[in-house]
Amino acid sequence: MTKLSVNINKIALVRNARGGNRPDVVQAALDIERFGADGITVHPRPDGRHIRHDDVRTLKKVLTCELNIEGNPVGAFVDLVMEVRPAQVTLVPDAPDALTSSAGWNTVANRDFLTDITARFHERGIRVSIFVDPVPAMVAGARACGADRVELYTEAFARCYPAGPEAAVAPYVAAAEEARRQGLGLNAGHDLSLENLRYYLQRIPWTDEVSIGHALICDALYYGLENTVQLYRREMRAEHD
Repeated sequence: MTKLSVNINKIALVRNARGGNRPDVVQAALDIERFGADGITVHPRPDGRHIRHDDVRTLKKVLTCELNIEGNPVGAFVDLVMEVRPAQVTLVPDAPDALTSSAGWNTVANRDFLTDITARFHERGIRVSIFVDPVPAMVAGARACGADRVELYTEAFARCYPAGPEAAVAPYVAAAEEARRQGLGLNAGHDLSLENLRYYLQRIPWTDEVSIGHALICDALYYGLENTVQLYRREMRAEHD
C-alpha cells in the first residue's frame, strides 16, 4: 500500500503570518499522524517563511511516524538533516528564493555533488530520495548517485490531467518503470489532489509514498483536517480495491 506523507508547510505559513503559535504546527502534525497519515514532510527554506529549524527538531522528538525533510542540500539545510536524522531526506534543487519546487535534478550533470551528499546522509542512516522530472535518464542517474528512491515531480501530470489523463501520466509510467528496473524506491509529489491521486496510483501502483501538502491543506479548509486525511486515504485505498 502506498504511504501518505503530509507536508505541513502551509500550516506553518499561517502561523507565521501572525506570529505566536496559532495554529500549533507540532500539534497539527501529531493530529495528522493520529488521523492516519504515514508520515510528515517538511521543507525548511532559507527565509524561514514557513517551517523553521526549531520546528523540525521538535517534530523529530515527538513523531512516531516517518519524518521526511526536503530541500536543497547546501549549508544550514545539510547541518539540520545531519543533526535531526530523519527517516528520509528528499533532495530538491530549489533556488533560495523559490516560491515552490519547479523542477527536478539533472542527476547526470550533478552526479558528483549528489553522490557526495548522498554518501554523507547514508553515514547517518538516512534514506535518500532525489527529486526528478519524469525522465528515465534522470531516474537512472539518481541510481548512479547512490540514491535509495526517486520522487517524481508531478506538477506536469496534475496540470495536464484534466485535458487527458492517459497522456498526462504516460511519462510518469515510463519513469516509474525505469525506477523499478533500477531497483529504486518510488515516491511522488507536487499538486497531487483528490481529483487526480486515485488515477495516478492506479497507473503506478508500486509507488511507495506520495507527499501531499498544498492541496490537502486547501481541502481541509472545507472538509476539516481529520476528514480530509481520511478522504486522501480513501482515494489511496481505492486503487487496491
